Amino acid sequence: MRVLVALGGNALLRRGQRPDAGSQQENLRDAVTSLASLAERHELIITHGNGPQVGVLALESAKDSNLTRPYPLDTIVSETQGMIGYWMLQALQNALPGRQVAAMVTQTLVSAVDPAFDDPTKFVGEVYDRQEAEKLAREYGWTVKPDGQYWRRVVPSPAPQRVVETRLIRRLVRDHVLTICAGGGGVPVIRNEKGQLQGVEAVIDKDLTGSVLAEALEADVFMMLTDVPRVARNFGTPQQEDIAHTTPHQLRAEEFPAGSMGPKVEAACRFVETTGDMAAIGKLDEAEQILEGKGGTIVTPNATWPLASTL
Repeated sequence: MRVLVALGGNALLRRGQRPDAGSQQENLRDAVTSLASLAERHELIITHGNGPQVGVLALESAKDSNLTRPYPLDTIVSETQGMIGYWMLQALQNALPGRQVAAMVTQTLVSAVDPAFDDPTKFVGEVYDRQEAEKLAREYGWTVKPDGQYWRRVVPSPAPQRVVETRLIRRLVRDHVLTICAGGGGVPVIRNEKGQLQGVEAVIDKDLTGSVLAEALEADVFMMLTDVPRVARNFGTPQQEDIAHTTPHQLRAEEFPAGSMGPKVEAACRFVETTGDMAAIGKLDEAEQILEGKGGTIVTPNATWPLASTL
């Protein structure tokens, strides 16, 4: 079975944790344990988040007095793709000796007139209290918004249209290479007036890119692994209600936060509506149970659709 896994950025940098390379690599080794187990039985493609890392590196760049101007976000996205891809590549090679693994820096095409450029929603970087966040916003010209009980920087997150290197990724998958690609949603690019690719200041949602890529690669399952066990109605309130099995129609009748669960739900709905296959959202350490329909939130075209374990 072909499975595209979108791994949340919190697998590398958890809330409140310092953004040093050692702690991120240690977290990643824990994540790879679950991924390696899946890769032994399924054809796996992996993408990953980079929101925490992009924000950290962007702040470092803004503070660097040796730079005439900070590095743009597209360049920092490519940097984090290489960094996290290297960590993941090595961890998977060590966990799966003899298995061919590739990590790619890939670009994702977006529209130059996407309205998201005028309404930043993508959380990047560390969390702050409101006072510190607003101080940094004034100092660096950021836009900041609340993220639960914290505040974080937000940047434009245009909708992905296509991963530019899709044909190359497809070739690797057909050759049974475990492929890591489209990290952080891919490097955001547009086609300029000359028809050439050109980077833009944005960070694309990795789950929405994952949905586009999963469809293009004809994945049987699109699975988003994060730090919550299931999608929930009224999350964080006494009325919270976990959702175990649902359909796109039912999910679209609910409301979810735009900067966190909202894109995951939208990505799941798009994939299921377009392909008629299964999407899922759940915890990283429950990946196998999710594929068996025993964990996470399973999204299928209708309530009686067969689960991935029966396909």
